[in-house]
Amino acid sequence: MEKVLQKTTKVDNKNRPKKVFIKTFGCQMNVNDSERIKGILKNLGYQFTSDWKEADLILLNTCTVREKPDRKVLAHLGEYKKVKEINPTAKIGVCGCLAQRMGEELDKRAGGIIDIMFSSYNIHHLPQLLEKANRGEKAIEILEEPPKDEWEMFEYPTIRENPYWAFITIMKGCDKDCTYCIVPQTRGRERSRPIRSIINEIKELVKEGVKEIHLLGQNVTAWGKDFEEPIPFSYLLYKIAEIDGVERIRFTTGYPSDLTDDVIKAMGEIPQIADALHLPFQSGSNRILKRMHRYYTKEEYLEKIYKLREVKPNIALSADVIVGFPGETEEDFLETLDVIEKAKFEQLFSFKYSPRPGTPAAEYPDQVPDDVKTERMHRLLELQKKIMNQLAKRYEGKIVYPLFERYSEGKLIGRSSENKWVEVKSDRKELLGKIVPVKVNKASVYVLYGEFISQI
Repeated sequence: MEKVLQKTTKVDNKNRPKKVFIKTFGCQMNVNDSERIKGILKNLGYQFTSDWKEADLILLNTCTVREKPDRKVLAHLGEYKKVKEINPTAKIGVCGCLAQRMGEELDKRAGGIIDIMFSSYNIHHLPQLLEKANRGEKAIEILEEPPKDEWEMFEYPTIRENPYWAFITIMKGCDKDCTYCIVPQTRGRERSRPIRSIINEIKELVKEGVKEIHLLGQNVTAWGKDFEEPIPFSYLLYKIAEIDGVERIRFTTGYPSDLTDDVIKAMGEIPQIADALHLPFQSGSNRILKRMHRYYTKEEYLEKIYKLREVKPNIALSADVIVGFPGETEEDFLETLDVIEKAKFEQLFSFKYSPRPGTPAAEYPDQVPDDVKTERMHRLLELQKKIMNQLAKRYEGKIVYPLFERYSEGKLIGRSSENKWVEVKSDRKELLGKIVPVKVNKASVYVLYGEFISQI
């Protein structure tokens, strides 16, 4: 890397549009935030680049749910600071959850190289922060609470890479008090987006050709509870389904207790709702769930799964699980494996417990040794691999309905209602953006290979 930089001549900024390089870490909420950041920057005349070495602005949209993303951000900052050897006027910015948690301390740890810093609360203040940074001042604005004009950022244009499906942020924050989680500190308490704003954005997206809507929130199924006159999440689902042109609806991420019977009923009644759901369970041990402040039991979680399968028999489930939470015994871990056996997840996002500063669990005295976490994780992954291989076979000979979103080397590629990638050998590019029936001939864990069942 050093040699490349030494051979690169300094950039002449005169008479050329400014370029921005954006690196996004973490969840789908961050991805959607980056899409809105791109909309703001395009409006300011920036062009996008995939090469940070030619950027006038490098922006890192960060995550701090676990320790590993923190380390990655600092490592990237150490590399990206070299851009100023090429372009002395280049600016480096950091936003998102790590910026919210650490503030100016992050700039100190990065050697004072950060020019711009803001959080998810005030993305829409980016134009003013850029003006300040371009005057040579530190533009660091970390708000303690979300501003009243927070939802105004949704009036800006959004730059999406995919023309056929779109993320829609419908709420932010979380009111739960899970003892391992930093989200309430970085994203704040729950704030639901006004229903009119959501519906208007979806209608505009449909006009642009979007077919699939993916609703986002740290606790998406709690949408509407914080309104002066609460509105159930199920009502929003029905209203979205009424919009002409919405062909598929997904939502992420829900909390088990907020997946109420009316939501499950709506999932069975609304044909556009996908046959897939992500529902974190975190642990199968009621004792550990209590220590986590997860306000449900293993039995209650599994009851939700059974109810879902009654209304959507083919639903593909995914979940998050934490291995090695403080105090977790072998018996507790076996309860987690039992949930995995009974729920039969199509996909499982498993994490070794990572202490986060400022959370109660980080101070628990009975931390699980890393070698024990690693050994348990290995066993969990082996079980999940076995289940996924078994589940993949059920797709062979089945008809699935992918929304084709890209073409590559003689293949149409899209995602099915069950959130599985589907590949069909075809040059029919006119099928991009359409939901088409496909017969599956061969199924792997992550990809279904098939053919059209009739002339399309």
